[in-house]
Amino acid sequence: MAPRTCLAIVLAAGEGKRMRSAMPKVLHAIAGRSLLAHVLAAIAEAGVTTTAVVVGPGDDAVAAEAARVLPGAECFVQRARRGTADAVLAAKPAIARRRPDDVLIAYGDTPLIRSATLTRLRAPLAAGAAVAVLAFRPSDPAGYGRLIVADGELVAIREEADASAGERAIGLCNGGLMALAGAQALAILERIGDHNRKGEFYLTDAVEVARRMRLRAVAVEVEEDEVRGINTKRQLTEAEAVAQQRLRAAALDAGVTLIAPETVFLSADTTFGKDVVVEPYVVFGGNVTVEDGAVIHSFSHLAGAHIGKGASVGPFARLRPGTRLGAGARIGNFVEIKEAVIEAGAKANHLSYIGDALVGANANVGAGTITCNFDGSDKHRTTIGKDAFIGSNSALVAPVEVGAAAYIGTGSVITENVPAGALALARGRQIVKEGWATRLRALKSLGKKKALLRD
Repeated sequence: MAPRTCLAIVLAAGEGKRMRSAMPKVLHAIAGRSLLAHVLAAIAEAGVTTTAVVVGPGDDAVAAEAARVLPGAECFVQRARRGTADAVLAAKPAIARRRPDDVLIAYGDTPLIRSATLTRLRAPLAAGAAVAVLAFRPSDPAGYGRLIVADGELVAIREEADASAGERAIGLCNGGLMALAGAQALAILERIGDHNRKGEFYLTDAVEVARRMRLRAVAVEVEEDEVRGINTKRQLTEAEAVAQQRLRAAALDAGVTLIAPETVFLSADTTFGKDVVVEPYVVFGGNVTVEDGAVIHSFSHLAGAHIGKGASVGPFARLRPGTRLGAGARIGNFVEIKEAVIEAGAKANHLSYIGDALVGANANVGAGTITCNFDGSDKHRTTIGKDAFIGSNSALVAPVEVGAAAYIGTGSVITENVPAGALALARGRQIVKEGWATRLRALKSLGKKKALLRD
């Protein structure tokens, strides 16, 4: 039997007013990824066939994010804010054209939803149900729509404002996400009316509509975290905490040593090899890979970096996007690397900046060395050959090349290429005037005595 096809419709319209932000709500981030990107990632992992994203008028940034994360996603615009069912119908052309077996409806502000849960939500449709709704049991159900279940089937979803006292006592609440059988999806959606206090078209009415059509509806219960919606910065922070707990647990289960897990912050795409050790107070930005046996020391910040096998980073190191460390490379305290390759065995142990550069295998970059890569308008590249030695407090003014096994004297400002195996010195000659300091102090002392006699 061929697998069931599925069209996912993600409702992503919505301003950031309650977030106290000019940024659209779904573009705020947790674990280094936008809320919308989390949802789209879960959908992709769940094996959904096609995806449609519904945005509001002028939400070009949201549409661009959808296209970046899921290039095949199709965007539709909900012209007027007339409720969730109306938002789903903005994607009606996709439903009519694709004729999917299942229609999965998700929200761009529920970033903690798991792909396995989306698969569970679709399962009742294969068993003959027309509607499946995610349900959860919050400690405080106030404000949530209640799910009315009888004889194992979902009878209705009642918004709290429209619920009776008895219905408000129900602890099973609406999680928002829903799946509809593709064959009946449009018929159900188009029968939803606006007979409620707000005069909007509620997706929740799909249950009662389906029941009137003599179709089955069911509830699929999940943990509350899965359906957390984000409307405020406080809720964003709470979701971040949950995401970090999940990521840390996954890293530990994969064999990563997190000495103080609660102090380490990960991104959704952080990748670890075997026997990696991460010390306390490390932050991983997006797109970081750490290979087997590497150690990340305390108070380091990494983003867009690839750390080779057995490499050592920090403490107090900053690796910016474009950093690639070879096997056994060592980046020490107060060293910043950006858009640079540090080959196997090379090291920069103290107080250095290396940007737009190649540092060859086993080269040594002394304390205080910087690559001067920016001339005020353009970036330029520095190349340091293998086995080269860069003396402390040197400045390499790009574009410049230091040959293999060359030696740069301490305190040099290098502006020209240095051949392999050569010594380069670029500093003023030292002058020593013996007795000068002693005479200066004597003169200063005499001056003070004369001043006292005058007084």
